[in-house]
Amino acid sequence: MASIDAAHARCQQLADGHYENFPTASFVLPRSVRPAIAAIYAFARTADDFADEKEFEGRRLELLADWRRLLNEAVAGRPQGEVFVALADAIRRHDLPVVELDRLIQAFEQDCVKARYPTNDEVLDYCTRSANPVGRLVLAVHGIEDAASISWSDGICTALQLTNFWQDVSIDLEKDRIYLPQADLARFGVTEADLFARRCTPAFRDLLAYEVSRTRSHFASGWPLVETARGRLGLWLRLVWAGGNGILDRIERADHDVFAHRPKLSKLDWLAMALPALIGHATPPTAERAA
Repeated sequence: MASIDAAHARCQQLADGHYENFPTASFVLPRSVRPAIAAIYAFARTADDFADEKEFEGRRLELLADWRRLLNEAVAGRPQGEVFVALADAIRRHDLPVVELDRLIQAFEQDCVKARYPTNDEVLDYCTRSANPVGRLVLAVHGIEDAASISWSDGICTALQLTNFWQDVSIDLEKDRIYLPQADLARFGVTEADLFARRCTPAFRDLLAYEVSRTRSHFASGWPLVETARGRLGLWLRLVWAGGNGILDRIERADHDVFAHRPKLSKLDWLAMALPALIGHATPPTAERAA
């Protein structure tokens, strides 16, 4: 069994080695919680790869089932491998809700068997497993467990997941996945053929504008958590908020053409957002932007 220190170091390496729009286990967070956040990230990142990467085609569900078995072994005090040695330590130190870790696996299993979403409610239901558990785990690491904070966190995490969907429409098409609700496609007159042809028609622009606006309303529902959080967690949340809304801004500036290029944040973008966050400023939602 790997040593706890080596296991945490490996998880931090995994967290540092992946491009993300949103900060994961960065220097922003207190040193005392970084190992746990990195362990959660490594657990989720690896499982996500099982569901997504071509090298795991044909055995995705088998690998995810084994990942769940390893999670249960870790919870029982028998961790195997660096990720689970680190995760077991994080669970013990911070009393992490294991059910949220299992929900993440459920989301990745869903990606293996479900590639279309008839309604927006079904997309939001997916977010309760794919995104909201991450926020709940971050709150647990910080010892926050009140219902209001959890609800606000769910709003932010749902918004982040939706933002990622709209940012990655083209990438998901390569995996034959469409997270745009089919009811919305029909409402705006966008066909799957349009999507697979990467046609940024006026109808598609209107559709994505609608989804972006609705996503901002989810960010708005979580604003009180950003506004009230203190210390480094507050700074981290302000950066998360700025990052998510920054991607939506870039989608709008590109006139919703996510086929021509993938909207993302550069290092300069992060630097521009860091100063307002450091001094405690974040842009609150307005009635117009959150409509």
